[in-house]
Amino acid sequence: MILIATGMKSEAKALARDGVIVATAGTDHERLEAELEAGVAAGATAILSMGLAGALAPRLKAGDWVVGTLSPTGMARREWSIGAGSARPKDAKPEPHPIAQKDASRGWITRIAGVLPGAVVGRIHADGTMVVTPAQKEQYHFSERALACDMESHIAAKVARRHNLPFAVARVISDEADRAIPLAAQVAMAPDGGIRLGAVLFALLKRPWQVFALIALGLSTASAMRTLTSGYRLLAEDGFAKPEVGSQS
Repeated sequence: MILIATGMKSEAKALARDGVIVATAGTDHERLEAELEAGVAAGATAILSMGLAGALAPRLKAGDWVVGTLSPTGMARREWSIGAGSARPKDAKPEPHPIAQKDASRGWITRIAGVLPGAVVGRIHADGTMVVTPAQKEQYHFSERALACDMESHIAAKVARRHNLPFAVARVISDEADRAIPLAAQVAMAPDGGIRLGAVLFALLKRPWQVFALIALGLSTASAMRTLTSGYRLLAEDGFAKPEVGSQS
């Protein structure tokens, strides 16, 4: 059984399917982690972070697929500082079978990328914060060599590592690297993954000129959702590219 982590209710609705557990983050990452743990306890054999993403690489366009794993910097940032592997806490417990887990994840990523049309394989930045300006996107692209960003893959990766499960990210670009996220969109997501319509309207009242950027973002997001739905159907028909969970032992 595949356990999927995604950001919004609309993405979760598109990804709902028999035999799959979908956990929705919203802005509540503690709840996401608890839901992923419950999914693992229910018998999940692999974790996939799937949904929409922002582009960090300038060549990526709305509707492009990015498949890969988490940027090492983004994944480790909250545990120990960059390049400080020697500073890892002495009482930190070693991860079980990390090499086997990485090999299983790498093989799964390759198979998923083979199913999704035109998929680009690379790193994804995620640390729970929204990347909103072209300057921030450029910074993460060059400092981490990351192609795209989302807000929940780091939680999914942490749970996968904790339980030695194959992990992959499959995301569709919904906003491009040269586009800033308008304030009305930054405040839109609710803790449960729904839309805070009142907050969006209030932000538009304060800065009405955002409406054009918001409409453009809405159009590219709608296009990305159609790509997500069609790609997910291909992936499901292929059995989610069949992660080799047996290679962990």
